[in-house]
Amino acid sequence: MRLILETSLFRPEFVNVFGVPLSVFQDVGEEGEAPPTPKASFQVRALPERKEKEIRWPNILRVDTLLVEDLVLDWDRVESLELNSSETTLTAEIAPALAGYTNLENLSEIDLEQAASEFRFQSLLFRSARKLYLQNQGLSPVAGSQLAIQLIRLAEQFLHSEHLVIPSRYHNDLLRRRLLIALNLDRVVAHLANQVQKSNRQRLEPVFDQEAPLGSTAFMRPWYTTKPCKLTLHSQISHAVADSTWEATLVDALEKAAEGGEVAAYAKNDHLGFAVRYFHRGSARNYLPDFFIRFSNGKHLILEVKGREGDKEQAKKEALDTWVAAVNEYGGFGEWAWNSIFSTNEIQDVLQKYS
Repeated sequence: MRLILETSLFRPEFVNVFGVPLSVFQDVGEEGEAPPTPKASFQVRALPERKEKEIRWPNILRVDTLLVEDLVLDWDRVESLELNSSETTLTAEIAPALAGYTNLENLSEIDLEQAASEFRFQSLLFRSARKLYLQNQGLSPVAGSQLAIQLIRLAEQFLHSEHLVIPSRYHNDLLRRRLLIALNLDRVVAHLANQVQKSNRQRLEPVFDQEAPLGSTAFMRPWYTTKPCKLTLHSQISHAVADSTWEATLVDALEKAAEGGEVAAYAKNDHLGFAVRYFHRGSARNYLPDFFIRFSNGKHLILEVKGREGDKEQAKKEALDTWVAAVNEYGGFGEWAWNSIFSTNEIQDVLQKYS
């Protein structure tokens, strides 16, 4: 106890360790064999300074098929409507905006400009669709907002079509054309209402990942690999992992196409989190295509490098078909397509097809 108090340390204890030399079991010789040289490791990361090379895509969990009802026009059977200025009367609602004139022929250019400023084409389009919607609520059980959008689209197409006949004096005069349509808006609406038909169609409805609805090359976290890699210049990802000589050749071709201006950006789909859900033999699986390509014309291509075909590949193809169709129909993500190559000879043909 006195020793502990004086030094604040316990009394040392000693043990003897007995070991058996490795040479008893194995003759290692005088010089042991050196361990193999470790493989080179590459850090793959997103480069913030290459923001212009970013590629974005929607993260879709699944695609539902819905049956919806549309309002359509059979343009081959739509009857023409002629608007004649001599048969047009000024209503009490519009006349004050036309300097009090009761005849459209008496308006001067100054009066026309003043009146046209109050009757923009988009305003005419909205009024036309609104009146048509009120007259045709019983045509379809589609929700009011969807019906209104469909009617606006139809009204815009009709007002710009050859089925709306306007005399030559007004045809090339934008101001007089606007006013003539405004004054005959009720006739246009009534005429169009009689042409509307119902049509059922299937709509692809993408179901987005609520936690991460949008994916991006900028979101990729740094990771390491010992696989063969190629440094990139026209990708936001620092390296492109080449799982085969085909992929290495494709990377070279994409870099060259980017130098030539056809390709804006590309990325190897590795650790990016993009997957397409598909079903094979009764089970759901994730399919990871090989490459993203964004062309200078704005198109996006999902490109797969394949060596063979099979029933699993067919299931992946159908899933990609559905994914691309749903994204393009939904809108807002640009134009998407997908393709696959089975030899390096097909690379240039595929790139030229979409550029």
